[in-house]
Amino acid sequence: MTFVDGLRSDLGEAGVLTGADAAPYLTGQRGLFTGEALAVVRPASVKETVLVVRACASAGVFIVPQGGNTGMSGGAVPATGADRDSHGLQPQSIVLSMSRMNRIVSVDPDRWTITVEAGATIEAVQQAAAGAGRLFAPDWGARGTATVGGAIATNAGGNNVLRYGTLRDNVLGLEVVLADGQVWDGLRALRKDSSGYDLKQLFVGAEGTLGVVTQAVLRLRPATPHAQSALAAVSGLDSLMPLLELAEARCGGDVTAFELVPDVGLERACKKFSLARPLEARAEFYVLVRLSSTEPVSDRLGAFLDEASDSGWVTDAAVAVTDEHEERLWAIRDELPAMRLWDLHEHGVKLDTAVPIDRFGPYHDEVRRIAAELAPDAFTYGFGHVGDGNVHMYVLPTSDDQVAPFLAVRDELRERIDEATFAFGGTLSAEHGIGQLLRDRIRQQKPAVEWDLMQAVKNALDPQGIMNPHKTLPP
Repeated sequence: MTFVDGLRSDLGEAGVLTGADAAPYLTGQRGLFTGEALAVVRPASVKETVLVVRACASAGVFIVPQGGNTGMSGGAVPATGADRDSHGLQPQSIVLSMSRMNRIVSVDPDRWTITVEAGATIEAVQQAAAGAGRLFAPDWGARGTATVGGAIATNAGGNNVLRYGTLRDNVLGLEVVLADGQVWDGLRALRKDSSGYDLKQLFVGAEGTLGVVTQAVLRLRPATPHAQSALAAVSGLDSLMPLLELAEARCGGDVTAFELVPDVGLERACKKFSLARPLEARAEFYVLVRLSSTEPVSDRLGAFLDEASDSGWVTDAAVAVTDEHEERLWAIRDELPAMRLWDLHEHGVKLDTAVPIDRFGPYHDEVRRIAAELAPDAFTYGFGHVGDGNVHMYVLPTSDDQVAPFLAVRDELRERIDEATFAFGGTLSAEHGIGQLLRDRIRQQKPAVEWDLMQAVKNALDPQGIMNPHKTLPP
């Protein structure tokens, strides 16, 4: 009996995919990374997950945990060109898909928690929370396919970080199958616990390199039935921080989103997806701001925009006055990723950087300056979570005849932008993980002792090195 046949015997036909059935799991969302695997294995319970992990540990087979496969950095697909063992053989992998472990286990409004399996989608968790009169706050465009396990693996952020934090701030407890098949039950619903190391935080942002998250206790928040957004044309990038400070001062903790929208992206998204342009006034950049509260927010939103206009930071604004308007504004925001708008996006330089929020304007200008120097025919495109310093920026060729000269300088372009990011005190990975994309570029971001500590944690929890190898930690 082969290794795969043994897994199929334990999990049944639905639990093991091979051939054409496995192919969609072996390529990442952006199409940049494709790997090979013996099989895609889909356990339906913690018990089955334990069986799979123990079988892989015994056979020396790598395990690549996978959620919704919506990751941007290649962390959830098998790595190619993996290290060979002492006999010159390249160890084989399985993809461990959590897609069948997708239950909402319990909703506990009195505890303000929800317990879910790792394969539950973010949207399913949001809907279950709303059904109990509560809010699960993390949110981003891939909510319908991204899973809780994947979001935990990358410490995902999204649109509401400004008020509610990243996934790390919304996880209270975890259940994890460790690399040797032991199950750590840390499914605690405590807001405060000073009884030693906070082990759950080791697995948040670890990209499946330390173990397999199977369940999570997530934090719920008060529902915010009154939410209203406005798209404001800003006078320039130097207006962003005064505008954010004004929003926080006038609207308090009700500011849930503060997103940068470039005009080039707004115009292209509206045309491509047949969406009405929300604002006729033209500016190079807009800010999409949303207030959410238990009480009406219209008066405060209007007063904030009036004061921002009087100060010269906002030149015009469109306020959503109906649910349809609100949905349209956020539909535009969801469509802004370059992979949705530009056919040549796969040739470009994609950045998931974050810098201290007060340095975003100068950083953005420096990236544009570097791009203009090395690739003058390309254009720089940035959008996203400017309120927490994380704007997704791209440098892209604009026509087929520009692709070859752009590719000739792309490596140098990446290197120069990485150096600028470090010089500004930033990170190369704000919310998309390191995966394969950044593994060879991330080392300079941290001192050597920090990487040594992280490697020591990896060695302690996964001494065989079978959990998602060749990801996250620099080689």
